[in-house]
Parts: sequence; structure tokens; C-alpha cells
Amino acid sequence: MATGILRLPLRLSAKNTAILSRNTGSKTSNISRTTQRNVVSTPSGAILPKPDKTAFGLIRMTAVVVPFLYVGTLISKNFAALLEEHDIFVPEDDDDDD
Repeated sequence: MATGILRLPLRLSAKNTAILSRNTGSKTSNISRTTQRNVVSTPSGAILPKPDKTAFGLIRMTAVVVPFLYVGTLISKNFAALLEEHDIFVPEDDDDDD
């Protein structure tokens, strides 16, 4: 009885592994640029060509990062002013007694 209970998870894990390891070679024509490519050969054994590489230059990266940093700075500045206005968070002035 105890061995039967212990073998049940083993059988279920073996069944799940068999389901997960199915050949997905027939779906290679539906590969999009945003998904990760796991299949490197066709079911017949031919090696697939390299996927297209999208160049992501410094100008594109700057065009994305700078506006969002600026917007994030504005939001945090306005929220800090709102908290201070309603006396929820008011930073204390520390006097430096050197």
C-alpha cells in the first residue's frame, strides 16, 4: 500500500515529462520575433537558418529610456510634494553641529 502511494507521484511526473518533451518541429513556421526559439532542426533533421537579428542601437535605447526616466522623475516629484503638503511625510531638517 505504501509503495503504491509513493509510486503515484513518480508515474504522474513521468507522464508530465512525456507530454512536455513532444516534438514541436511542425510549428517552426510560426516563430515570431518576440518568442524564444527552442527548435534548431526540422523533423527530417535539417538545421534551420539563423533567426533575424534586430539591431538595437544606442539612439533607439536613448529614445526609450530618457523620456520614461523624465516622466518617472516628474511623477515622484509631484507625489513627494503631495505627501509633504498633507503632512503625511515631512522630512526633518537636521542641524549639523560640527
